[in-house]
Amino acid sequence: MKALVKRITHSTAGFSTLALRVPVGIIFMAHGAQKLFGWFGGYGLEGTGQWMASMGMEPGVLMAFMAGSAEFFGGLFILLGLLTRPAAVALAFTMVIAIASVHLSNGLFMSNNGYEYALALLAASVSLALSGSGKVAIDNAITTRLAK
Repeated sequence: MKALVKRITHSTAGFSTLALRVPVGIIFMAHGAQKLFGWFGGYGLEGTGQWMASMGMEPGVLMAFMAGSAEFFGGLFILLGLLTRPAAVALAFTMVIAIASVHLSNGLFMSNNGYEYALALLAASVSLALSGSGKVAIDNAITTRLAK
């Protein structure tokens, strides 16, 4: 188990991932908070669940909870640099679903509700899944502690 945790948390990336983790973490947290809590002009679980059900994603409230939780808590973990790789993989998966089920038919551009923004978040998530959290992260502290 110790070896698995060390493998997940270890990163040879430097400080540059912090510049990616902070804004991406905040953005995902805000979108998740819209879905879960209705903050920042969101519709909360019930409203988001109804919208998801209308798109064919059933049961809607469960789908809203799963997407909102992945975004909010995954964003928080990325922001903190805690279990960055698993959080980034969950968020990448969430973005693939968003692109395929909501945005793809609208084309690329965000002005038409296209997939460009979700694609950028997917790319950032994949980058963090591959690189890990970098030097300024809880993951780094975990890896250092496990090495003792």
